[in-house]
Amino acid sequence: MPASVSSSIRDAPFDHVAETYDAVFTDSLIGRAQRDAVWKELDSCFHPGQRILELNCGTGVDAVHLAERGVEVLACDVAPRMIQVARQRSSMRRDAARVEFRVLATEQIAGLAGQGPFDGAFSNFGGLNCVPDLSAVARELARLLKPGAIALLCLAGHAVAWEILWYLGRGSPRKALRRFRRGGAVGRLAENVTVDVHYPSARAMVRLFAPEFRLLRLKGIGVTVPPSYLEPFARRFPRVLKTLAGVDRLLSSVPVIRALADHLLFEFQLVRSRA
Repeated sequence: MPASVSSSIRDAPFDHVAETYDAVFTDSLIGRAQRDAVWKELDSCFHPGQRILELNCGTGVDAVHLAERGVEVLACDVAPRMIQVARQRSSMRRDAARVEFRVLATEQIAGLAGQGPFDGAFSNFGGLNCVPDLSAVARELARLLKPGAIALLCLAGHAVAWEILWYLGRGSPRKALRRFRRGGAVGRLAENVTVDVHYPSARAMVRLFAPEFRLLRLKGIGVTVPPSYLEPFARRFPRVLKTLAGVDRLLSSVPVIRALADHLLFEFQLVRSRA
């Protein structure tokens, strides 16, 4: 995305899905299953009394969850309308004081230097896939976090088994292999509204975040649980989805298999701070 954080179509394409995002993903059966898996790791990494920086916070679902557990959150997103929805959600909660929402592009987090240091950082469900220079993000996070802090980052996967098989079966090899294209792909959010999306592999992510961060754990989110565009399947067969979610828990940490998930959850630790 561009560095500017104005509310124009060019600068904040996700404004166009702010009002529908929760209905399409957050409240969907697939969205809940995948988010539950992320929250399990989120709850084990961050604890009451800590102060966390959230990147690409969207409609604030995860920030509110952390606040309810006693964690303070500075939650940032480039889309003003997303932040508006997030503030509305938080205002109805008793722990609203623990969350501060701010319109800020991930590429501009250097401007938070006076707000740190933070006890950790978090980003969920692919917001970082829309950031072209993740190595720069790693360098800036290293300036904002305390030594030894955890950065829990969930990105859209590079090689998604469900997607490849689904689209090949429907005779659409271009869609089946879209995440492998050099330079990424173009995501369509609404009519005449697109965003560039990059799909780094797990190996590439480790390289991009070195030497400031080292990988502690890698988990697949949505190994057997399908991508969200298969929600009609989930609605038709909810018991099957529940079974798939159980299988996901068994396979999410298995090498090779976890790399085929819809999303990859990286648990990085800061080992080299920057002044």
